[in-house]
Amino acid sequence: MNFDDNPQEAAFRAEVRAWIQANAPHELRDELELAGFGQPPLRSGDVIAAARAWQKKKFDAGWACLHWPKEYGGRGATPIERVIWQQEEGVYAKLSGTFIIGQGMIGPTLMAYAQEQHKRRYLPPLASGEEIWCQLFSEPVAGSDLAGLRTRAEKVGDEWVLNGQKIWTSGAQNSQYGMIITRTDPNVAKHDGLTMFFLDMKSPGVEVRPIRQINGQSHFNEVWFTDVRVPDHQRLGEVGMGWRVSLTTLMNERLSIGAGMPTGFPELLDFCCEFDTGDGLAIDDPAVRSKLATWAVRTSGLKYTAYRSISALSKGQEPGPENSIGKLVAGSTMQEIATFALDLQGQAGVLMDPAQASAMARFQAMLMRSPATRIEGGTDEILRNIIAERVLGLPADMRADRGIPFNRIPTRTG
Repeated sequence: MNFDDNPQEAAFRAEVRAWIQANAPHELRDELELAGFGQPPLRSGDVIAAARAWQKKKFDAGWACLHWPKEYGGRGATPIERVIWQQEEGVYAKLSGTFIIGQGMIGPTLMAYAQEQHKRRYLPPLASGEEIWCQLFSEPVAGSDLAGLRTRAEKVGDEWVLNGQKIWTSGAQNSQYGMIITRTDPNVAKHDGLTMFFLDMKSPGVEVRPIRQINGQSHFNEVWFTDVRVPDHQRLGEVGMGWRVSLTTLMNERLSIGAGMPTGFPELLDFCCEFDTGDGLAIDDPAVRSKLATWAVRTSGLKYTAYRSISALSKGQEPGPENSIGKLVAGSTMQEIATFALDLQGQAGVLMDPAQASAMARFQAMLMRSPATRIEGGTDEILRNIIAERVLGLPADMRADRGIPFNRIPTRTG
């Protein structure tokens, strides 16, 4: 693969660069550059308002969701043009985190399964940032076994009545709409009795409860559903085919998260070049350089693996199970790097105040947030199984509940 721009790509890059230079919120640049993973992108002002303003400006100029069809709010751009945009947007992309679930995961699912009237109604406001979406998948009882979910949807006339609970729902407190997978038939095998819908998060019976995290933020939520009514026309895919619909979402989720997840390596390299351990700069220590070399190679592998996925997309292929690799490796690498950076700081590594801690507590925040990266979008164990079975072709794990109706699967022992 040739990574140099051809003449058309070079012209596109120049156009992107000129527009960003003329329109980006430069007054926010310093704050955005200082924000690390696990920290708010802005410490002053309304983050959601700033994110929406930048997204709307991109949308109005035709730079939002570049790869989406024009009729749905995109530009109809090629995957390579999308990469060029991401490279040039740089630090301002930190404002896009609010929309990654809706635009990166739910948008492609709506395009594949929603009615045309709904695509034209909901996709443009999603692309513009006017409406935020959340993904209602995980449940307390199911754990990492998504197909073990228990939220029920029962047909009543032309509507479905939903009851149950979801958990770890990112951004639910800021979302206008959500996509939810439910159990509509408990009498068949667990993967076969699921159905997908989308719903208004302000519907009667929806209750969002933010979860306070160890880092003091509340990015995740519990969401309760009590007799929530959803019209049948808001069903995505056929009744009982929700698992197939969810795979579209999950493959795009792992592409979005894996391709965009930071590892912390550039920040660690800069830190080691500046941090005095008492015996000289950290970078002068051969053991530190050895660690850095390992992570440099791994980070490079992640980048080019992501490019392979982009190349496949450019040929019209759908995101596949190989995208689990990026998410699996990036999540564990981030945790390793954060831990190593705090070890270098010694006792000062316990400081959490950005005004007192080294590197403005960037690695402390990264370590506090990194365990979630190894759970969200599929746990490490789930991703290893996917890679083993669907990428490497190894024998599948034994599953005692295979083919058993969901309502006959034992839920307790003894």
